[in-house]
Amino acid sequence: MRILVLGAGGFIGRHILADLLGAGHDVIGVARATGALGAAFPEARFISIDLAKAVAEADWAPHLAGVDVIVNAAGLLRGREMEAVHVAMPRALHGAAARAGVKRVVLISAISARADVATDYARTKLAGEAALREAPLDWTILRPSLVYGDGSYGGTSLMRGMAGLPFAMTLPGRGDFAFTPIHARDLARTVRIACEGGVPPRTTLEPVGPETMTLRELLARYRRWLGFGRARFVSVPMPLMRLFGRIGDMAGDGPIATNSLVQMVAGNAGDSAAFADAIGFAPRGLDTALRDRPAQVQDRWHARLFFLAPLLRAVLVLMWLASAWLGVAYGAARTGELVDALGLPRALADPLRYGSSLLDIAIAGYLLFGRSAARGALIQLAVVAGYTLVIGFALPQLWLDPLGPLLKNLPVMVAIAVHGVIGDKR
Repeated sequence: MRILVLGAGGFIGRHILADLLGAGHDVIGVARATGALGAAFPEARFISIDLAKAVAEADWAPHLAGVDVIVNAAGLLRGREMEAVHVAMPRALHGAAARAGVKRVVLISAISARADVATDYARTKLAGEAALREAPLDWTILRPSLVYGDGSYGGTSLMRGMAGLPFAMTLPGRGDFAFTPIHARDLARTVRIACEGGVPPRTTLEPVGPETMTLRELLARYRRWLGFGRARFVSVPMPLMRLFGRIGDMAGDGPIATNSLVQMVAGNAGDSAAFADAIGFAPRGLDTALRDRPAQVQDRWHARLFFLAPLLRAVLVLMWLASAWLGVAYGAARTGELVDALGLPRALADPLRYGSSLLDIAIAGYLLFGRSAARGALIQLAVVAGYTLVIGFALPQLWLDPLGPLLKNLPVMVAIAVHGVIGDKR
């Protein structure tokens, strides 16, 4: 079959691609950026589409010729594009699919997307489900519990980060929130079975693993798997956790956000036996999955770096903002010295000082709101290297300054490069 997969570049989407390709299907992946996907999955074809902007049937009609099934694994836990990606885009896609003769749509939703959960994520996911149920198509809606795998993303990355904290793990409240986690490969297998018609039309399933456990139990198992010793917990009151969530909302991409916290607290437990009976196989348990894939050094790196990455980003933002302020408030004498050393007119001193401060503010803004940590690192490295070379040439005595105003740029550049590597979550 020819299967179109939306969200092909995500954690779940990549597992779905691998399973469908392994079964011999003709797969077309849809993602915002497809270059790396094409290299990773040469057997598939890829289309680059910004899903938040593909909200008209005409945006989809050219891509649906010969498509038998659509898998919608696209989703956002936060951001202004949530309504478009979860509701408007699928509605347009369903209309175009019905006209193109697509047989069915498989939607990945979430077990915690419920009417009693007061988040825009739950609301838009439910609206997206309703839009699919109203479409003149066969459909399967999958509402998985926590999805884990050899890698991680979103909630599972957060849990690995919590399991990797030194000394003790912070636990939101009592940590008694329930999960019935399912391995990403078992979810991908479920998607394939649904695509192949192994699930009755117009069915909603809750893909879950064989065991329900609390967050405390889940973290303890991950810590043992990572090899970080005995599990010790420090309870963080929920009001304080909600404050951290609001701070994460304002930061835009922090490790904790209000939506993820509310969805976690809402409960993510499901009926293991009912799901296994409906799908025809028994998903693996967490202990089995962890045993069969022992933790490697990169897993321990990721766990230890999870909270250090946003901390490093925050420090870099503070550095650029402080640099801008110091340049305006106290940089007149040093800028005058620099233009004199370069043989430039003194009249350029203030424009140079204010211009560099504005550039520093712009870089801080990109760090806060830009999409790519790697691109941000390249910009920062170019600017720091430029500052260092120009100032080092004009005022070479600064290389010998005991406070090291230029030498300090070398470890700063290394820190920038490290953030460029670890800052992107996809």
